[in-house]
Amino acid sequence: MEHGPLGFAYLVALLVSIFGMATLDRRFTLFVWRDPARGAVTLLAGVVFFLAWDLVGIDLGIFFRGETAFMTGWQLYPELPVEEVFFLVLLCWLTMNLHRGALLVLSARAGRSAGAVGPDRSTRAVDPRGGAA
Repeated sequence: MEHGPLGFAYLVALLVSIFGMATLDRRFTLFVWRDPARGAVTLLAGVVFFLAWDLVGIDLGIFFRGETAFMTGWQLYPELPVEEVFFLVLLCWLTMNLHRGALLVLSARAGRSAGAVGPDRSTRAVDPRGGAA
């Protein structure tokens, strides 16, 4: 299949998306920017796991490379396009950013709820006019 000028479109889209994940991560200190060593190891472990999964699926005849004019046509292994590695980086980074982001949102929400009953976490009744009931 002729790839033409659009042959790098998917790869570029993946790289832009990965840059977006890195930007969000840095802005909110979610994953890699929270603990760079642990984040990098976790990200690498996820990518390696899913690459192994892909290779097993390819060898079993379950996974096949889709032909499209938007991909480079470069393969790391039969039926494994180079774009798959970048997709897996994006998938793993997105998942970890979402996980950490959800924890931060839930923690903030719980903190606001806890703050409504007082800083000492007491559950005594409070008169809406400002005093204890």
